[in-house]
Amino acid sequence: MPQTDTPRAEAAPRARLRRWTDLRASAAPPARLRWWTELPLIVLVYASYSAGRLLARGDASSAVDHGLAILRVEKFFHLNAEHPLNRLFTREAWLGVPADFWYASLHYLVTPAILIWLFRSRTVRYRAARTWLMTSTFIGLIGFSLIPTCPPRLLSAGHGFVDTMAQYSSYGWWGGEASAPRGLGGMTNQYAAMPSLHVGWSLWCGVMLWRYGRTPAAKVAGVAYPLLTTIVVMGTANHYFLDAVAGAAVMGVGLLLTPFVMRVAGRLRSLLGARVPRFASASRGAGSSIVSAGCQTSPGERIPRQRESRTGPGAEPGASPADAGDGAPAAAR
Repeated sequence: MPQTDTPRAEAAPRARLRRWTDLRASAAPPARLRWWTELPLIVLVYASYSAGRLLARGDASSAVDHGLAILRVEKFFHLNAEHPLNRLFTREAWLGVPADFWYASLHYLVTPAILIWLFRSRTVRYRAARTWLMTSTFIGLIGFSLIPTCPPRLLSAGHGFVDTMAQYSSYGWWGGEASAPRGLGGMTNQYAAMPSLHVGWSLWCGVMLWRYGRTPAAKVAGVAYPLLTTIVVMGTANHYFLDAVAGAAVMGVGLLLTPFVMRVAGRLRSLLGARVPRFASASRGAGSSIVSAGCQTSPGERIPRQRESRTGPGAEPGASPADAGDGAPAAAR
């Protein structure tokens, strides 16, 4: 009937959207999560992220070309909000200094905090959320390798950008080279700007807070955190607007791939789990199948003794082990 067809047609896109944005409990395997297995996994992914950023060093000239190409595209579509934000942060220290601290530290603090919160209070959702974050991070590493990009702060002064972290370096632990601590700027890849995983990770945190936070403050933080992070990465001249768009797109692709990654991981876990019990049962069955090996105890004995089983032709059908006899029966206690 026409009255019911229209609501169904409208509900279908919502159902598909909910299917992708809601990290369902059914996607999580029944295996119980342990912090001592999760922590090394998280550390391994973060180490891979750091090493990937460091190793994916592109040619400086091609990185500058990529940065200028992004800037030209933004100017053509009137998307270049980096200039006014950067001028504001450069002129107003009360905005620039907190923004530098935000850029240098929050993605290292908020993302693990959200993971711990999910692990402790939303365990059913944790596995899918963690897989989404990890999958998107590895996609971002591919972007760093294929498209080394010079951030706005490293372009020549004629392009009008100021490195706020260098300008306000006396306020924090960082030096004039990215957000790395002083003296360690050479250990980071400053051309790993496309996509912006600062924005991608903050978007992931925002989705988690919005979906699973129970208070209005959590939902407000879920909206505010990715928006403010996007403003910060542009105002500090660390990323272009299109870097932020690419970071959000990477998270979207990672979300779409999460069910597939979880199915593959589940199959691998099942294969490994099937082999380990088979090996363990084979090891247990290598000895005698009779645990007592002919040793039986009577009610009053502490140490089993070897007895002959009287189950031959002359034995009574109801004979008990005590009837096999090794003398007088033990006294009852």
